Amino acid sequence: MSQIFDWVFAQYQDTPTFIAILEMIGVVFGILSVWYAKRENILVFPTGIISTGIFVYILWVFGLLGDMLINAYYFSMSIIGWYFWTRKVDADHFIPITRTNRQEKKWSALLFVAALVFVFLVYSLFDKFNSWTAYVDTLTTAIFFVGMWLMAKKKLENWTYWIIGDIITVPLYLYKGLIFTSLQYLLFTIIAIYGYMAWKKNLNKSPLTLLK
Repeated sequence: MSQIFDWVFAQYQDTPTFIAILEMIGVVFGILSVWYAKRENILVFPTGIISTGIFVYILWVFGLLGDMLINAYYFSMSIIGWYFWTRKVDADHFIPITRTNRQEKKWSALLFVAALVFVFLVYSLFDKFNSWTAYVDTLTTAIFFVGMWLMAKKKLENWTYWIIGDIITVPLYLYKGLIFTSLQYLLFTIIAIYGYMAWKKNLNKSPLTLLK
């Protein structure tokens, strides 16, 4: 067990202590955010804002532009989602979980392609295509862009995008040396699977409360 801890913390030998602490704080709030999302709890958004705000800074320090951009996008979409989730369909009920319609599926595909092109252009502009991880970053960024947009709109299919993106991201962050973040995405994958099942049970049901 001690060898495992030695290996984990060895990855942070050249990392400033405050960055490692910030990463752990960001991970905790990130896990809370996904947990609250699974429960259809409005606290998904304030916890997500804290986590993504921290990671925007950390990823800027590490020069991981694709990941930084997606966290900045999460930050913005969390504010939009916070507003959208608190809208009511009547005096007592909030908007329900629904499936994507044909038009929303088209917009999802368009957003995916647009995100791919945008991140590719950013990486090219800053000459960041110096590793295979940059190409994977562009893919996961596009996947998560769609997932976050669908979550803000309270669509069941958002979980499908999270699951696919999380599975890809776990080994990616492990390779980058961000061990705690990799473990976070492993936990995200598990929670996302349960989140999909929980949201499917509540499909088309308008909740009376958003604090569950």
